[in-house]
Amino acid sequence: MSSTTASSAGSLTSGLTSNPGRTPSPALRRFAWYVLAYFVAVILWGTLVRATGSGAGCGNHWPLCNGTVIQHAPRTATMIEFTHRLTSGLSFFSVVGLLIWTFAGTVRGHLARAAVVASVVFTLVEAMIGALLVKLGLTAQSHSPLRAWYLALHLANTLLLLAALALTAHMLSRREGYLRRTIRPVAPLGAAAGLFVFMIVGVTGSLAALGDTLFPESSLSAALTADFSSSSGWLVRWRWTHPTIAFLASIFLIWILVRATRLSTHWDNRSLSALVLVLLATQYVLGVLDVVWLAPVWLQIVHLLGADALWAALIVLTARLTLEPQEQQVSKSAS
Repeated sequence: MSSTTASSAGSLTSGLTSNPGRTPSPALRRFAWYVLAYFVAVILWGTLVRATGSGAGCGNHWPLCNGTVIQHAPRTATMIEFTHRLTSGLSFFSVVGLLIWTFAGTVRGHLARAAVVASVVFTLVEAMIGALLVKLGLTAQSHSPLRAWYLALHLANTLLLLAALALTAHMLSRREGYLRRTIRPVAPLGAAAGLFVFMIVGVTGSLAALGDTLFPESSLSAALTADFSSSSGWLVRWRWTHPTIAFLASIFLIWILVRATRLSTHWDNRSLSALVLVLLATQYVLGVLDVVWLAPVWLQIVHLLGADALWAALIVLTARLTLEPQEQQVSKSAS
């Protein structure tokens, strides 16, 4: 009798372990969203480092700060940069923890596994680019031509990192359509092209912000004159491309919002679409204020926060529209 009970318990345990419908725990899903929010906070602090010219606060030492761990009588710039390094280090451990927990809490073929692996890779690349910026002296008030290229690469990788984290959290939160074999792609090339355009918007925004940091103006008229003056540096003359490309990118956003509200999809995307629309409108308002008020540090941070929120929401909305559950799989799970 006891052997039969043990055999039944073993079969039940085996069935639960191999059950393809097993979903991640609520704690894991919450942790994934917390990690995404924490990474956004770290990115915002990095903007404070750049906007205040504190990138050289730790000298050219990396990962140590001024060659030591404990800072004695540090300057403000040192505290800002040192704090950024500490929080960045914690972000690496948080994403590694998310990786381990995701593989332990999901079944083979779960799309969150691929997304979280990408998150770890992009986190490592982020650290490498940050180290190169420090070691090559491309911080603070450096006018080196290399700085803009490294910054563009840095921002592109940051957006890919946020996209991977948002996809990880979204896939962990799905009740169906989270396995590779249970989804069907819908217009993936159009979505990829649109997201690429939005990445260009982010990159041009980072270059425009760098131009504001290195070449500040005393008035709006002086700033507008400098934007189109042949005597200005290319970073200053580049600033107009950001709002222009941002406007063009809204074409893709209109396309995806129309798809979300008119096409018959598995999910009701109206609330998420409304959020994306509100975030987009907010970004345009913040962008105008950024120009009129000559990009104060606090407004740059708020503007980036809105951009990161819009990007994450757009990634989730795009995933919901382009990675739909197969109808037969949904019917099976419902029955």
